[in-house]
Amino acid sequence: MRSLLVLLFATVTTFGQSVIQGKALWEQKKYDEARRQLSAIKKDSKDYAAAQYYLGRIAFDEKKYDEAEDFFESAVSKNDKVAEYHTWYGNTLGTIAADANLFRQAMLGPKMKSAWEKAVQLDPETVDARESLIQYYLQAPAIAGGSVDKAIEMANEIKKIKPAEGHRQLGNIYYREKKFTEAEKEFIAMAKADAAYTSGLANFYVLQKQYDKAFSLFEETLKQNPDDMAATYQVGKLSALSGQQLDRGEACLKKYLTYQPQKNEPSHAGANMRLGQIMEKRGKKAAARSYYELALKDDATLKEAKEGLTRVSK
Repeated sequence: MRSLLVLLFATVTTFGQSVIQGKALWEQKKYDEARRQLSAIKKDSKDYAAAQYYLGRIAFDEKKYDEAEDFFESAVSKNDKVAEYHTWYGNTLGTIAADANLFRQAMLGPKMKSAWEKAVQLDPETVDARESLIQYYLQAPAIAGGSVDKAIEMANEIKKIKPAEGHRQLGNIYYREKKFTEAEKEFIAMAKADAAYTSGLANFYVLQKQYDKAFSLFEETLKQNPDDMAATYQVGKLSALSGQQLDRGEACLKKYLTYQPQKNEPSHAGANMRLGQIMEKRGKKAAARSYYELALKDDATLKEAKEGLTRVSK
């Protein structure tokens, strides 16, 4: 009897470890290894739903959206009490709907809306599902539940959970509705709630061609911390886009190139591309060409660098 209990405990532990290991492999983008680990978990295991969820995340990352839909649907069927499963099921349906015909969009719409609403019901603190619902309300026709008022209501709910993000969502909604005064107020409140969102306010000013306000935001940040590399890069980018303060922009980008970017920070390829744009605005085609080539050597997917190189090579 004791041996049987030990065996059963070991089996459960192994399954649990399999999910943990599979998740770790997925996070490391070792998709084939993660898939093998997770696919071995049997349907009668308590970890089956989690395994299906992570298999869905792998398929989604690989842009195999139909497969991802099946995995997430399987996870929800096995355990419908996990908000994240519903969120990603809805996200996958939304991604599929984006490229589908009108008939299929009409079929998928209620399912994705229901999935996100279920996620919010299960976890009222979730922000991801609420943001997806905002996009649904803004894009769906009224007959399918679309409503700007509902989007605003949902953004206000997010504001209670994560103030800066709520203000950002409201700003985006008002900007979409061309209510620029209201949008600016929300973006200002967003940056005050969390300084990490300052670039969002600056982007609003760039779109409005109010470049002086955008420069002031980043320069104030650098005044407080001259080694803030995010702000340093943004000054260079703003210079490249606006054609203003070119000396300052060049100096900032060259300083950024001495720094090793962390995950999710602008790359050196991006900095070189912006330097190319600055040189191009100065009429220095040879220098611009060199920077564009450096950018593309590190990242061949940079569309703006490709277009810039074409311009200065004529």
